[in-house]
Amino acid sequence: MGSNSNTNTVQPPPQYAPYRLVKTLTAHQSAVSCVKFSNSGKLLASASLDKSLILWNAENLTLISRLNGHTEGVSDLAWSSDSHYICSASDDKTLRIWDARAAECVKTLRGHTDFVFCVNFSVHSNLIVSGSFDETIRVWDVKTGKTNHVIRAHSLPVTSVHFNRDGSLIVSGSHDGSCKIWDTATGTCLKTLIDDKVPAVSFTKFSPNGKFILVATLDDNLKLWNYSTGKFLKMYTGHVNKKYCITPTFSVTNGKYIVSGSEDHCVYIWDLQGKNLLQKLEGHTDTVISVNCHPTENMIASAGLLGDRTIRIWVQPS
Repeated sequence: MGSNSNTNTVQPPPQYAPYRLVKTLTAHQSAVSCVKFSNSGKLLASASLDKSLILWNAENLTLISRLNGHTEGVSDLAWSSDSHYICSASDDKTLRIWDARAAECVKTLRGHTDFVFCVNFSVHSNLIVSGSFDETIRVWDVKTGKTNHVIRAHSLPVTSVHFNRDGSLIVSGSHDGSCKIWDTATGTCLKTLIDDKVPAVSFTKFSPNGKFILVATLDDNLKLWNYSTGKFLKMYTGHVNKKYCITPTFSVTNGKYIVSGSEDHCVYIWDLQGKNLLQKLEGHTDTVISVNCHPTENMIASAGLLGDRTIRIWVQPS
């Protein structure tokens, strides 16, 4: 580190209460690819390249059940709005819908011809959107398990897909460097927000109010875009992101923050408006690929890759 080691210290504003590590969860045998709290806030689900998902009690942080069935690693998971179902995306080219209470698979969605990398439910949980290395986006009917649309969306793997607040739009990002907006009902492209070829778009999602889009690119940048004008408003930097599809998120329980993992094994927290770095959480021993914020508590879950294999729970004293 040498004499410049002081440059890593972050001086948050006096009103900011720092997050502290409260628990390290160790149960996965390989890289933890995704962590997400249920909308009820009572459960936490994690997905791993060990082919399993684990369901945790988010209140006492104990393991409830392990969901086995995928034959290859699991890259992503999403919760239904009512916190009853989980959908998982796997390298075995399928998605599975799980009943979280019964801890069993209720449907397997087949159609992608390569790794399924990303997934999300619509707000009413009647639709699922998935993105794949086969360069397509699929919109699925949850009740029937059938595909409504196959969207030939990108010229390289699709890295992220997300519905807006009312489910009428889908945003997608890809290694091809583009970020696009799609009409959910018809599958038509309404807007190409970014079309740069380089750098790859590693993640994108709508803001909670649906007006903005958060976009991560593999050049250590996170940007907030105004969806309707197509202009970028803010940029968040300091983290390292050149190789992996790290999934940042919005924190809205205590002020408005942007939270992201990083290839330097840390979790970064920025002030959404001011763009300034508020805190850098240290403890993981490999790239932090996934972070997720509890819907009502000031709590962050973070997940580490193969050299780490843990889920860490961070809490801001109230």
